[in-house]
Amino acid sequence: MEALLLLGGNLGEPRELLQAAEGRLFPRAGRLLARSRDHWTEPWGFADDRPFLNRALLLDTPLGPETLLALALDVETALGRVRGPERYGPRCIDIDILWMGDLVRTAPAPILPHPRMAERRFALAPAADVAPGYLHPVLRRTVLELLDHAGSNTP
Repeated sequence: MEALLLLGGNLGEPRELLQAAEGRLFPRAGRLLARSRDHWTEPWGFADDRPFLNRALLLDTPLGPETLLALALDVETALGRVRGPERYGPRCIDIDILWMGDLVRTAPAPILPHPRMAERRFALAPAADVAPGYLHPVLRRTVLELLDHAGSNTP
């Protein structure tokens, strides 16, 4: 199944951390089909002087949603991610599953497609690099259409 992951971070050396995350994800997550260019963006949901580096990875995965999520969380932990009480804040690495094929899930985690994907230019711009024509199975709009209608990087 094709899946799209979004990697991001704004602490430490973001480019090196995203590369290290890729090295830990593949080949365990499956086969990498495409990698977006790197996108530097302002933080979303909080104020910080450090921009985020975001990168999308399109993959062909044999894993189910729960297993892929567990792998992503394991990679985050291995690279030093510590989850605090705040929902949004600076982080060394974040790995989100934006979608897995046309799968629609509201529970259990991960919710698919990602529930805030359509609001976030920082997610849509890298996604447009690798899958511009992907049709959101709920909103029935392509990634490019969603990007055209997305607001700023603030919630």
